[in-house]
Amino acid sequence: MPVSTADAVVVGAGPNGLVAANALADAGWDVVLVEANDEVGGAVRSAEVTAPGWTTDLFSAFYPLAAASPIIQDLHLEEHGLVWRRAPHVLAHALDDGSAALLCSRAEDTAAGLDAEAPGDGDAWMELVEGWDRIRDPLLDALFTPFPPASSALRMVRRMGAGGTLDFARLAVTPSRRIGQERFAGQGAGLLLTGNALHSDVPPDAAGSGLFGWLLCMLGQDVGFPVPEGGAGELAGALRRRAESRGVRVLTGTPVTSVTTSGDRATGVRLADGTELRARRGVLADVPATTLYRELLTDHPLPAKLHRDLDRFQWDNATVKVNWALDRPVPWTADAARGAGTVHLGVDNDGFVDFAADLSVGRVPQRPLLLFGQMTTSDPSRSPAGTESAWAYTHVPHGEWGEQQLADHVERMEDAVERVAPGFRDSQVARHVQGPADLQGEDASLVGGAINAGTSALHQQLVFRPTPGLGRPETPVPGLYLASASAHPGGGVHGACGWNAARAALGANGLTGGVRRALTRTAWDRLLRT
Repeated sequence: MPVSTADAVVVGAGPNGLVAANALADAGWDVVLVEANDEVGGAVRSAEVTAPGWTTDLFSAFYPLAAASPIIQDLHLEEHGLVWRRAPHVLAHALDDGSAALLCSRAEDTAAGLDAEAPGDGDAWMELVEGWDRIRDPLLDALFTPFPPASSALRMVRRMGAGGTLDFARLAVTPSRRIGQERFAGQGAGLLLTGNALHSDVPPDAAGSGLFGWLLCMLGQDVGFPVPEGGAGELAGALRRRAESRGVRVLTGTPVTSVTTSGDRATGVRLADGTELRARRGVLADVPATTLYRELLTDHPLPAKLHRDLDRFQWDNATVKVNWALDRPVPWTADAARGAGTVHLGVDNDGFVDFAADLSVGRVPQRPLLLFGQMTTSDPSRSPAGTESAWAYTHVPHGEWGEQQLADHVERMEDAVERVAPGFRDSQVARHVQGPADLQGEDASLVGGAINAGTSALHQQLVFRPTPGLGRPETPVPGLYLASASAHPGGGVHGACGWNAARAALGANGLTGGVRRALTRTAWDRLLRT
């Protein structure tokens, strides 16, 4: 069979795989990037699937984490064609009574809107913003670097002081619903915080949800919720063009069937056509942890404890997504929603809890929470003038989704939109539905329609992601690195998982590589000892 050799083989050209390939190429490595689909991007792709002239983001759409990520920023993708666009407002939460809470581009404007509902809430909002401003840079460094982020954490403590550090630690573990209740008199801030918290799968009454909600709200005040001009695929395209400009060979339509090993070390990959790609220095896998260990390493013996830990791996909730081509802007009852790129709808503050409870017990929510994207409002190139390219997604329990069950839930979703935008159904030119099986069929990493590569709950974060271990991209197989969102820090388009894997591979092949490899091997042996 044909054999080719490179310094590194990266499996999977999602955003993490693309970032990993760029980082290795910048260090002078010869890199081959292999992708099973016919185009790169993973869950960062777009196409005309509703009607000609309406561009739809097939999976992810808004990218505050990418815009704030120092990793993405340092790639200077604007030099490779990426242009960010933003809606007039960041986000609105539309209620059935015709009112809406609004996250504006300027924190002062958000505060003014909250204060109009409940005097004093504006000042309370600005206190959150001031806390963000104080620790923004070290916090982002801590979030996006390998565990433990010692230097970044020390910088945060120095800026906050002992009292401030304790306050932040409490905020980080306080449920988002509780933050809204104890800090604000009105309902608007709670809607914004909890709605953003539920971009993850952490329930609004669970520890850690407050951190997610606060982080996304503060990013909204900082960098907004930007979108790539022309569609999500333009972000992936810019990453590919940058990588190829540095010599990365990109192979699309090329499934990998196994990671090859010799002795106890990863040596490359085998492709579906039998071709072997050998890796002199490392294999980086931008695939789910379960796929890596249970499908690509079937010929390599793994510790029994790792298999037992994988049995406990928890996926985040499944997803149903509906895309629409509309012949006019969405007819929102609340004026505030008309200029927002993202709109939350379907539930109020109590409804968040009901929605999460349904998912927790495996019950299909009858009143679903929707995340609704107005893409033409954010980027006028997405559809003809005077129209709107829109989508909405909601989470559902895992399981079999038959045609009728899916159709019934799409009806619930459209009912929710119609309640806050009467006449919405009449504006539809075309509709395209993606159920859980469709999402996985279009991107194998979205297992069962899960979009975050595993739950974001505390029991599967840090050193517990994807299984109890080092909290780092190194795997029990030397020379093999987990570069997907299954690794710390998890889901979201920020590139950190790929970047961390690339840095780990470079370190293992550097001047102190022998010591690093020995320490990592010893740590894994002790952790996985039966």
